[in-house]
Amino acid sequence: GVRKRYVAPFQLFLIANVLFFALQWLTGENVFSSSLDSHLHHQDWSELAQSLLAGRLEATHRSFEQYQAVFDRAVVLNAKSLILLMTVPFALLLPLAFFRERRPFMVHVVFSLHLYTFLLLVFCVALLAAKLSALLGFGGLDAPKVDNVLSVANLAVGATYLYLAVGPVYGAAGAARLVKAVGLALAVAAIVLGYRFLLFVITLYGT
Repeated sequence: GVRKRYVAPFQLFLIANVLFFALQWLTGENVFSSSLDSHLHHQDWSELAQSLLAGRLEATHRSFEQYQAVFDRAVVLNAKSLILLMTVPFALLLPLAFFRERRPFMVHVVFSLHLYTFLLLVFCVALLAAKLSALLGFGGLDAPKVDNVLSVANLAVGATYLYLAVGPVYGAAGAARLVKAVGLALAVAAIVLGYRFLLFVITLYGT
């Protein structure tokens, strides 16, 4: 009968996760679970992906047409089950960024969970924006211009969140606060890209 004053960080992350993937299913847009065609032709690692895929198809004696449908189904499931992995490298980065503050490691873990919970909610807004863009004829996330605009917007929102958060949590102030917020936002962007590539590799060798 006692009411909790707040939701635990991991529970909040799971709620945002469910909301994000439900909205992703409703809109038909994908943020993390890129299709095989996207990995092969529209990502920074497309040349490497083509090489790895050719080797995998040769080893498993399957045609591209047979494998494409299998990959596209599996990558959606992997994106849902492995999304927590993104919080790990960011939590490990925080002690380096704020080594003088000497916070307990669980502070960094909670901060990382809160950040990615916020980002999942931001991505929900991006999914709706992408769907609206597609309905207006500009294309969804598969369109490079739409993807680039939304990526920059997400990066800016993430940097703003970090700037506001590192002050009360880590005591950052002045120019150092701004520099660390921007640096951490760029790290988040790199982690998201790394997660997309990791999903490709895990799905490729797990199917």
